[in-house]
Amino acid sequence: MKGRNLLPQSAAVLLGLGVLAGPAAGQTDARKALAYEAIDRNADQIATIGDTVYYFGELGMQEIESSKFVKGVLESIGFTVETGTAGMNTNVWAHWGTGKPQIVIVTEIDALPGGSQAPMSIDHKPLVTDAPGHMEGHNSHAGVAIGAAYAVKQAMQRYNIPGSVAISFGPAEEQIVSRPFLVRAGLYKDADAAILLHIGDTFGASYGLMNYAAISSKFTFHGKSAHGAVDPWNGKDAVDAVELMDIGFDKLREHLQPTYRAHRAITAGGIQPNIISDYGQIWWFVRDADMASAKQTFDKLVKIAEGAALMTGTTWEYQIDAAAWPQLGLKPVAEAIQANIDAVGMPRWSEDEQAFARRFQTAMGAKPIGLNGKPTALGQRPQSASSNDNGDVTWVVPSAMMRFPASVPGIGYHNWQAAVTPTSTIAHKGMIAGSKVLAGTILDLLTRPELLRAARAEFEKATDEMKYFAVLPADAKPPLELNKEIMERYRPAMRRFYLDKPVKFE
Repeated sequence: MKGRNLLPQSAAVLLGLGVLAGPAAGQTDARKALAYEAIDRNADQIATIGDTVYYFGELGMQEIESSKFVKGVLESIGFTVETGTAGMNTNVWAHWGTGKPQIVIVTEIDALPGGSQAPMSIDHKPLVTDAPGHMEGHNSHAGVAIGAAYAVKQAMQRYNIPGSVAISFGPAEEQIVSRPFLVRAGLYKDADAAILLHIGDTFGASYGLMNYAAISSKFTFHGKSAHGAVDPWNGKDAVDAVELMDIGFDKLREHLQPTYRAHRAITAGGIQPNIISDYGQIWWFVRDADMASAKQTFDKLVKIAEGAALMTGTTWEYQIDAAAWPQLGLKPVAEAIQANIDAVGMPRWSEDEQAFARRFQTAMGAKPIGLNGKPTALGQRPQSASSNDNGDVTWVVPSAMMRFPASVPGIGYHNWQAAVTPTSTIAHKGMIAGSKVLAGTILDLLTRPELLRAARAEFEKATDEMKYFAVLPADAKPPLELNKEIMERYRPAMRRFYLDKPVKFE
């Protein structure tokens, strides 16, 4: 099976059939034309990168094989690669070039629990039962980012373009962990602009406040154990404190602004009924449209925890594991991305791909509309209630978001269904189109000083109106053990599906 799909994968075949995205005549300059040609020439390599990361299927903070692989590929194309920044072994920072301007690609390569799935099977068919897998398509980000970076390097060398390009692969995006630590460590201090990269079923750019702020924190209660039948009066039940905290916040919900979100998981809820538990823990995510509002709600949650401990005679503590600001996209950068999207155009989907998409949509109860045929027009889309840890980057570097069309409309992420297509030709074509747009936009940022000036001016205005502050405690450390036990449990069985296919750019 190992990445073999129902659809043809050869870049030569795709190019011969005229189905790979390409710039319209007269809509690009020689520098972009060279970059696009480099991407088309290496379409198989870009696809292989995405497919390889797919089969690693690694969870946040445990992207060991994935980070090792992308490090090797980046070094093979001449990039200097640093790992271990801010104390995170699987963080990858790659860099090529010297001086200013410095443009950074910001993305991730982590998978999700329980996402294992046989590619192109519309029926639920895990490769390894209950194992992790890429059911959001983050695997495709690696191919898009590396393909674009390679192409930009070729153009910079040929045309003596000054500046530098960097790629930031942050660990554990799904747990909104790494970028606040990386911002705190000063990783982006030399960047002049950043492009946030993410898979989608549409091709478009975004600006404004694009998603929600989020604070992730575990609250732990300690009590006194006792026999639940013989002497419960001598016990102090830590799980009672967890329940009271949960109930207390539910009573608060009525009095919060309608923009808030809060959800929890009880991570330690007792051992057995006749043991008064001396340990209980509850993990909360608190979100809102801006960080100041999220922090205000979180502070109320802390008071509720204190009250729950007082009512049960327990002790308690909490730890903020992650705190991500909403993504701030700037219109000048988004306009540059959109101009390149309009020049490159959507992938040319085959009839087989459209037919498969409609069958898939029908099977999943979605409207059978097939794959999108037109890019999304530029516009300040409604703010999403989801969160991404790269939001913090956008408050220290002028940024915007680019989504590339590599998944099927109507198939929601964070479900096993989304793991069906990330190695298909649908994903591969979207990755090629995304690489071209990303490369073209980076070249614009490198060669158009007025674009960077406009972005900087808007950035200064936005960050003056809403000033960035760190929510992550100064002594907070990355949760290096996060997901370790899960990956150790499943990795041996997952290894037999790993690809053994070299990546060599030409």
